[in-house]
Amino acid sequence: MDESGGSGQPRSGTEEPASHHATPTAPSANPASQEPSDPSPAPEAATPHKDEDPHPRTPADTPPPGEQPPAAGDRPLARSGAAKPPKPPKPPAPRGGLLMGRPFGVPVYVAPSWFLVAALITWVFGGQLDRVLPELGAARYLVSLFFAVAFYASVLVHELAHTVAALRFKLPVRRIQLQFFGGVSEIEKESDTPGREFVLAFVGPLLSLVLAGVFYGAMQAVEPGTVPGVLLAGLMISNLIVAAFNLLPGLPLDGGRMLRAVVWKITGKPMSGTVAAAWVGRALAVSVLIGLPLLTQSGALGSNAEDNVGMDTVMDALLAAILAAIIWTGAGNSLRMARLREHLPELRARSLTRRAVPVEGDTPLSEALRRANAAGARALVVVDADGTPLSLVRETAIVGVPEHRRPWVAVSGLAQDLTEGMRVSAELAGEELLEALRAAPATEYLVVEETGEIYGVLSAADVERAFVKAMARPS
Repeated sequence: MDESGGSGQPRSGTEEPASHHATPTAPSANPASQEPSDPSPAPEAATPHKDEDPHPRTPADTPPPGEQPPAAGDRPLARSGAAKPPKPPKPPAPRGGLLMGRPFGVPVYVAPSWFLVAALITWVFGGQLDRVLPELGAARYLVSLFFAVAFYASVLVHELAHTVAALRFKLPVRRIQLQFFGGVSEIEKESDTPGREFVLAFVGPLLSLVLAGVFYGAMQAVEPGTVPGVLLAGLMISNLIVAAFNLLPGLPLDGGRMLRAVVWKITGKPMSGTVAAAWVGRALAVSVLIGLPLLTQSGALGSNAEDNVGMDTVMDALLAAILAAIIWTGAGNSLRMARLREHLPELRARSLTRRAVPVEGDTPLSEALRRANAAGARALVVVDADGTPLSLVRETAIVGVPEHRRPWVAVSGLAQDLTEGMRVSAELAGEELLEALRAAPATEYLVVEETGEIYGVLSAADVERAFVKAMARPS
């Protein structure tokens, strides 16, 4: 999922997978492996399997005389009761504060942190107005509040430029959020060509420059030194700063996405572009941390160097530290998300699925485990008399039953009923697999073939372990 960070630059943000950006629950963006204990003869921790590489047999109880244990490679041919697994419902978009509207069908939220920055802008700009228009008195804060709202309206236009471009390229946009340091456009997919990536990043600063030009033109029609003149001048300068800042060539800024597109075009490798732009972004963060206070102290930004003492110096250093931290963190997140996208295709439901044995609900747990061990299986599916799956026996529930009690406990008492979201296709892989698991958080899922035949059981813990293992491998 691409996102737009700061004042609108597309970035790889959540969630998560997405993260969204937002952290998945099963598996999470920073998954933690949950290893259950390994009692005997309960199903062991899952080892991913493939059709061409069946599970090795595990030690099993001696079968009764005359009973032939099934071959390890034979899958039970129970049916799932449907020709195809139902498509999992799309997870609800995360809320990001107060919903303001849905331009182009994309929800726009105002985060609670916006009210803090609006109050800060009102206070700071009010102090400026007191020197320029002292006759306003206390009314200057009302004018300052109007400026804060108008400025963030400009930021919204910046974000809408990214959104319209993304929709034009058939890239879904989850939401727009206005927050403390600008806006975020959460674009769920990455551009498929460097040219589209460049355009998607450039339209935001371009619209900010256009707005600055519009405000400059409007200034010519009003008297300087008046409330409209001061407001228009402030909005013109603010949009110029937003455009210039976002054009800096480092992730997660728009200029960094443009640099990424250029390197991607030259090398033919999107990952190379991400690495180059991310490291430039980190260098930019260090430059902001050191350079911004020095420029302010030297008077190079237009202020009197003798006046930049005391609290002003502290505020300048704090602002530089916050901006540097945002840029550094954003660059690191872009690198991590690029690595995630590179390794996501390695997560395949078919290869991570545990072999399963179908059993009826009144089967004793000890007998069900004996059948599973004999078949080299690692999971149990409760079925009815017709072979239609009804529920999944939870591994954690098996662990909690002492061995001497297992002959007296029916598997139906340890099972979780199947819901629509707990049936997933064996063909799912990568981001589609993660989206299906996020839509219906659970510990186990029934994996079925396109024909409706049961393929096995997918454990969320297995997906998390595979996710961590894939992310640990170098790109």
